Amino acid sequence: MTVYAHNAIGVLDSGVGGLTVVQEICRQMPHERVVYFGDTARMPYGPRSYEEVRRFALEIIRFLQTQEIKMVVVACNSATAAGIEYYQESCSIPVLGVIEPGVRAALAYTKNKRVGVIGTTGTIGSGAYQKALAREQPALQIIGRACPLFVLLVENDLIDTPEAKIIARSYLDPLKAAGIDTLILGCTHYPLMSGLIQETVGAGVKLVSSAEETASEVKAILAKNGLLNPSRSAPRHSFFVSGKPASFERIGSKLLQQEIRAYQVILER
Repeated sequence: MTVYAHNAIGVLDSGVGGLTVVQEICRQMPHERVVYFGDTARMPYGPRSYEEVRRFALEIIRFLQTQEIKMVVVACNSATAAGIEYYQESCSIPVLGVIEPGVRAALAYTKNKRVGVIGTTGTIGSGAYQKALAREQPALQIIGRACPLFVLLVENDLIDTPEAKIIARSYLDPLKAAGIDTLILGCTHYPLMSGLIQETVGAGVKLVSSAEETASEVKAILAKNGLLNPSRSAPRHSFFVSGKPASFERIGSKLLQQEIRAYQVILER
C-alpha cells in the first residue's frame, strides 16, 4: 500500500464520540483530510468482549484502508483498550490509540496525586488507564468508575435532561468524595457532555479529554514520517456509519459546526 502526504487520516469510533478527536485534528491541522467511520449499528462497544471489539475495529480499519489513508486513529477508548498493539501489528501504516495521550496529560495536571478515570465498562474493566497511570507514577491514587449510560445519553441527544443529571451524580459523586483533582474522560463520547460532568464534580477538578493530546501526537507522527499534507486547500472530509445516518448527521453537524453528510456502510453484524 503506497502512502502519500495528501492521503487522509482515518478515524474510527463506535459512534459520534470520536468526532471530538476529529474536531481537534481540524483545529490543529486544518489542511488535513479526515475519513471517519462510526460503528453506530453495533455501539456501544463497552459491554462487548475484547475479542468482539477487536474484530469490529479491524474490520473498520480494513474498510478505511480502501479510502486512501495514511494513518489510523482509534478514537475509541474501548477499542484501544481491547487491542491497540494488535491493530498496529496488523497494519503497515501508523495506528494511534487515545489512552496514552490522555494519561500523559493527566499526569501533567494533577497536584494532589488523586486521579479519577471514567469510561465504559470495557475500558475500566481492562485496567488500561489504571495500569498506564501507575506505571508512570506508582504513588498515584487512582479511582476508576464505569459510566456506561453516558454513551447512550450522548448518542440519543439526551444530555440536557433531568435524568442525565441524576445519572451523572450517581456515577460521579464517589469520585468527588474521594477528593480527585483530575478526571480523565476515558471515552471520546464524554467530552460531549463535559459541561454536565464539570458541574457535577465541581470547578476545582481538571477534566482531561484525550482529543487534544491525541491530535498533537497525530501531527507529530505525520511530521516524523514526512506525511503532513503540503496542500493549503480546504479539505473535504468523508463520514461513514454502519447504522442509519440521520442521528449521526444531526449530532455531528452540531459538534463540527458545519453540515455533514454520512453514508451508510453495512458491516457484518
